[in-house]
Amino acid sequence: AVVSTQSTGVHQGIETIEFTLGCVSNTASYLRLWALSLAHAELSEVLWSMVMKTGIGMSTNKYLGPIAIVLIFAFWAVLTVAILIVMEGLSAFLHALRLHWVEFQNKFYEGEGLHFAPFSFERMLSGADDD
Repeated sequence: AVVSTQSTGVHQGIETIEFTLGCVSNTASYLRLWALSLAHAELSEVLWSMVMKTGIGMSTNKYLGPIAIVLIFAFWAVLTVAILIVMEGLSAFLHALRLHWVEFQNKFYEGEGLHFAPFSFERMLSGADDD
């Protein structure tokens, strides 16, 4: 079979568009991860200013001040790590979900099979599901 030059040009044009869209999509995905890391840094800074600066300002007592600072630092560290773990877990979950739905479904899923019919007692009793 002879492949025409026009057909090859159209095919290459489509491949170029698909490749370009894939590059833009991947770049946007990594920019999203970068923005999330910036959000982590800002959240940590906000927690530092709200918790630690308040604790350092309260430490006027010579004996109770260092103990208060240690307790407030422990509270800040636990709060920061807990929030960041939740954010990272959510980020990893959403990234994996996006990869499954966007990458996997678009390349391999063909959507063949049985038509979805919600469960119904009426249809079950009438025998409509016996196809």
